[in-house]
Amino acid sequence: MQAGQMAYDRAITVFSPDGRLFQVEYARVAVGRGTTTAGLKFKDGVVLMADKKVGSALVESHSIEKIFAIDEHIGCTTSGLVADARVLVDYARIVGQINKVTYEEKISVDTLVKKICDFKQNYTQYGGVRPFGTALLVGGVDSQGTHLYETDPSGALVSYKAGSIGSGRQGVMELFEEKYKDNMSFDDAAILGLEGLKKSSEDPLTENTVEIACVRKGKKFEKLGPEKVTKFLENL
Repeated sequence: MQAGQMAYDRAITVFSPDGRLFQVEYARVAVGRGTTTAGLKFKDGVVLMADKKVGSALVESHSIEKIFAIDEHIGCTTSGLVADARVLVDYARIVGQINKVTYEEKISVDTLVKKICDFKQNYTQYGGVRPFGTALLVGGVDSQGTHLYETDPSGALVSYKAGSIGSGRQGVMELFEEKYKDNMSFDDAAILGLEGLKKSSEDPLTENTVEIACVRKGKKFEKLGPEKVTKFLENL
């Protein structure tokens, strides 16, 4: 950063002369330092997975959560500051329940993601707060079909067929661009996602360091147990 720009990273509400909000860019760096997560759409649903990177044999791996259920038809995985992600997940759950009580129907995935992004954008516009240092991959199934969205600390959102966030994003996306196909089976999508996590991870993947969840059409959000994760890792 040039010396003349240093003052512009002190407050979230001040643009630099070249139109940048440095605090938002720093929040993106926090996301880029997080563990790698991935999501892929398959024939009748979406699969989410995360590398938990358990740093010590003394850590109870189940206490580290990177995948969250938002509603029975929507889930998300996160990279960056997990504490920030929990705040967003709690907010998203409330939004989903308010919609259900008000309109007597499940909230659509795109509506929920836009609500989350509006909430994140608020934290880039007012003094005395900081942006959320986390990105979410939100996947779900509704009456409009299967959806996978990536949210950014700025409040931007992008829809993907297969996506990744975190430190290994670039390598995983290159793999997905090469091997992803429309209407994949659940097993093929899960194995491709694990292949991406393996490519980006320095340590071997085990049932204790990987989380996998899926949402299928007509079924509720489900986190896979260690036995199923182990089976996929063996096939990998």
